[in-house]
Amino acid sequence: MVSEGAAGVVGVGAGSHERPIVTIEGELVVLGPHRRDLVPTYQRWVNDLETLRNLAIPPRPMTLEAESAWYDSLSGRSDDINFTVYERATWRPVGNASLHAVDHRNRSATFGILIGEADCRGRGLGTEVTRLMLDYAFTALGLHNVMLTVYEFNHAAQRAYQKAGFRELGRRRQCRMMGGRLWDEVYMECLASEFESPRLAALLKPDERRA
Repeated sequence: MVSEGAAGVVGVGAGSHERPIVTIEGELVVLGPHRRDLVPTYQRWVNDLETLRNLAIPPRPMTLEAESAWYDSLSGRSDDINFTVYERATWRPVGNASLHAVDHRNRSATFGILIGEADCRGRGLGTEVTRLMLDYAFTALGLHNVMLTVYEFNHAAQRAYQKAGFRELGRRRQCRMMGGRLWDEVYMECLASEFESPRLAALLKPDERRA
């Protein structure tokens, strides 16, 4: 659950794993569709308070039944696009990434990401996931504006978003309580005209005429 190629690989934990379907492949991560067998893993991530402190999800226990109901609701959401994030080096699921409120008429969406495995934070995976999701939004879907929100105290995420191509556009002041004080919610956006495709432009192009 998130507030925020070639055929790949993956499974949960150690041992041999079946190769799942993946949609976009990067240097550090691959992105593929959500999987029912990973619902317990998604549930574990959203029950981690260290993870939740950076997300717009209430810090209350998430049951397996509630997480399963969330998973079942995904197929009915035509304006949401959700990916599981896999660490390419180990082929294990490490997070989720989503485009919410996808509006094809106005060519806009909002972005959300969750890196659920603590040992995968601070290693550049989030930056690459963000860049690949922007590539998907602009190159595959033809969107023009992607926006996100991030809390003022989440400095690592802000740096990752800036590296990927986002820039700050405004703030909602003092609206998030953390550590005994109120913090701003930062609004950031990226435009297709300001972004260079790292992957998909080379793949999603017309065939050349053969001699």
